Amino acid sequence: MNKSPRIIVSKKQQALWLLTFSLFLSSSYAQQVPQFELDLQWPELPFSIDDEFWLTGGLGGMCMGHEGQIFLLNRQDVDPEDLDAARLAPPVIELNAVGKVINAWGDPEQIGSRLHDCHVDSEGDLWIVAAGTGVIQKYSTEGELLMQIGESGLYDSSDGSRQGQPLNSDRAQFFLPASIDTDPASGNIYVADGELEGGNSRVAVMNPQGQFLRQWSLRRLPGEENIEELPHCLRISDDGLVYVCDRRADRIQVFDTEGNFIRFINNDYTVVTSPANRPSGERGTAVVLAFSHDPEQQYLYVINQNNVMVDILDRRSGERLGSFGGGPGRYRGQFILPHAIAVDAEGNIIIAEQAGSRVQKFNLSE
Repeated sequence: MNKSPRIIVSKKQQALWLLTFSLFLSSSYAQQVPQFELDLQWPELPFSIDDEFWLTGGLGGMCMGHEGQIFLLNRQDVDPEDLDAARLAPPVIELNAVGKVINAWGDPEQIGSRLHDCHVDSEGDLWIVAAGTGVIQKYSTEGELLMQIGESGLYDSSDGSRQGQPLNSDRAQFFLPASIDTDPASGNIYVADGELEGGNSRVAVMNPQGQFLRQWSLRRLPGEENIEELPHCLRISDDGLVYVCDRRADRIQVFDTEGNFIRFINNDYTVVTSPANRPSGERGTAVVLAFSHDPEQQYLYVINQNNVMVDILDRRSGERLGSFGGGPGRYRGQFILPHAIAVDAEGNIIIAEQAGSRVQKFNLSE
């Protein structure tokens, strides 16, 4: 019986084939990185319900509803002179998927100051973080207050005021909270309590009734003791991991839902203009984040305020795969202090700006 000829492959050839195959995989993988194009027709104008001109202040937060609606948090910090020509938009503005305003509501005195983040939970209710007031509130999507965690105007400090020393105490009272998410598996409420210097610096967890369960701090490595802990954002992935923006250290920290540290995801940047004699690098490269809409949530979309872009990171490896946006500026596709991000069911990305006081949509083009 004839035998097939034996093929002998040298180690050098094996290495070459392996390198070629690796480059092929890398090239194929790189081609799969999402690409985005600015939607010039979104949102629909005029930006109001009754065709009057509404004036928005800084958009401090944004979140996506179950029906594709978008909730914007309007800080109402406008130039009073501009109100001669417009009406002040309400604190909460709801858009439908095509960018048309379909509802707006909110009592500024009840909601509180420095609106910073929101989240629609598994029941369809809207959680709102008012950083300046020190409370977390749950509303129906029609604006009915359903629940409040914390006492308005009382801070988790040594004397209950914003001038007191932060306590990071084991209770459901906050000091400049920044972000909120809920765990669908347990219903527990997770709050990043540490938006600005001088406040708390923790992740606090409450049960669905608002009772305090546990807390943890950001992780610091040796030599990092002087880097202030500012947990500026918090999002829970579908596989039960808690992603927290470590704003001052330019990275994301990943924990399990019990607070056990998993890993860092660093997000470096390059300075374009010399930082001499000017502020530099203080805004942070990991300010807020969102997950891609695929079942594996393969990508992290991270607002980088240092390079004023949206960075695309691989969620598993932490590698930066690309960025989009036109950098700092007021022209279409550029950003003035982007501060909130959301991803719709089609994978499109919406960005809200604090200083720019506007919202823009980038359609997935891949």
